[in-house]
Amino acid sequence: MLLYKPKKNQAGKGNRILISITVLGSAGPIRFVVNEEELVADVIDTALKSYAREGRLPVLGSDFSNFVLYCPTAGTEALSPWETIGALGVRNFMLFKKSSPVKNATEDGKQSPMVRKGAGSWKAWFNKSVSRKIVSHAAY
Repeated sequence: MLLYKPKKNQAGKGNRILISITVLGSAGPIRFVVNEEELVADVIDTALKSYAREGRLPVLGSDFSNFVLYCPTAGTEALSPWETIGALGVRNFMLFKKSSPVKNATEDGKQSPMVRKGAGSWKAWFNKSVSRKIVSHAAY
């Protein structure tokens, strides 16, 4: 007796891979299977939907254009939304919300210089955490 339907051959669709996406401030990574040829924008959208479905905190929202995906082992540049997720050959990523500048208007109507909220940007945090690891390993 057959308990499941066999899937059709997916030879033309590429390989499926398990990826792990870490969201800054969340309890742990989100893991799901994607096609290697899926666009980064689609992967971000899937990650946000999965994150919301699991009821994770902090609440992120659902607009994938407000987020960028980084690969910690491939440098500090964000992945292009039109790039395929399998292009780098890595499986671990970090999801960050794009920083939005906050501007304050002065009394005469002119814009004052940008004011940032918090002690620093996520890039500074990322570079600082990477440099700590390198320094701590070099000491041995």
